[in-house]
Amino acid sequence: MTQITPQPGIMEIALYQAGKSHVAGQERVIKLSANENPLGPSPKAIAAAQAAAPDLHRYPTTDHASLRAAIGDVHGLDADRVICGVGSDEVLQFIAQSYTGPGDEVIYTEHGFSMYPILARQAGATPVCVPETERRVDVDYILNAVTERTRLVFLTNPGNPTSTMISDAEVARLIEGLPQHVLLVIDGAYAEFVRGDVPFNGGAAFVDAHPNVIMTRTFSKVYGLGGLRVGWGYAQREIIDVLNRVRQPFNLSNLSLATAEAALLDRDYLAHCQQENAKWRDWLAAELAAVGVASDESQTNFILARFADQAEADACDAVLQSRGVIVRKVAGYGIPEALRITVGDEEGCRAVAAAIKAFKEGARA
Repeated sequence: MTQITPQPGIMEIALYQAGKSHVAGQERVIKLSANENPLGPSPKAIAAAQAAAPDLHRYPTTDHASLRAAIGDVHGLDADRVICGVGSDEVLQFIAQSYTGPGDEVIYTEHGFSMYPILARQAGATPVCVPETERRVDVDYILNAVTERTRLVFLTNPGNPTSTMISDAEVARLIEGLPQHVLLVIDGAYAEFVRGDVPFNGGAAFVDAHPNVIMTRTFSKVYGLGGLRVGWGYAQREIIDVLNRVRQPFNLSNLSLATAEAALLDRDYLAHCQQENAKWRDWLAAELAAVGVASDESQTNFILARFADQAEADACDAVLQSRGVIVRKVAGYGIPEALRITVGDEEGCRAVAAAIKAFKEGARA
């Protein structure tokens, strides 16, 4: 019998379950399970990837200087306080690895991103799950869970899979209530989809004002680069210096760096994607509400459609799959009566709305 054993906590990690991509017996599917941009990446990003391809034999830069400078220019941030990773997931991993370990606690909310407890356990820390209130983060529950052992608080804002968010005033109240030894990580993967006349900054202002706040962002959602895996984080320089010490020097390829920068700089295409998402998000929510399927006002590129119970949600999911439409069950996120539906293009939205309408009408017949 082998004497080789993993570190404590590793075997407690539940493997991450990605959204389905295929349905048995269906040659063509409409995939609305992974919150991908149905319009794809910017044509300028595709051109940049093609231009970078002949140099795939060259090692990339280790400092990501050009991409960080572009992020700083676009968002009005100090580029020296930006770190890039293989998706924002890797930046979150750097944080957990650098600031938690055995004996420490990491707080996350009950409907928060499922990677949070995984990251805590990878570092040997103990994940602490706190309740939400009506699918919204409750600051009081978080603050009441803080102990001397707490080192990190993960906050998804807007939330996944809930699509809801808390206000800047509530985030400020959370920060003021946290001890200085606790880091608040604001995960802004869906920041570009937030409603409002003024672009949502994802929490950058809180990072500038407080030494114990970190913001993460991604190119996987609105920029349509999920297949390349590029993300970034923003924090005080002392924290970025720590995170860079655990980052692999060549963690992002030339292809990824060039493509992400081109995608970021194509602001016209970004605006087009945001407008299309907002249009079809509201249309889909209204169509579902008309047949008795409720959802909270979404601040993301998906809708959390709520049914009477898990049995009805599962039955609707089966009907959707029979029509080649794939959405995401979220029982694993503590919402078994709901289905998370990515806002697709016009074809996708009309297909899912028609299928759910047919399901509801069939159930009433």
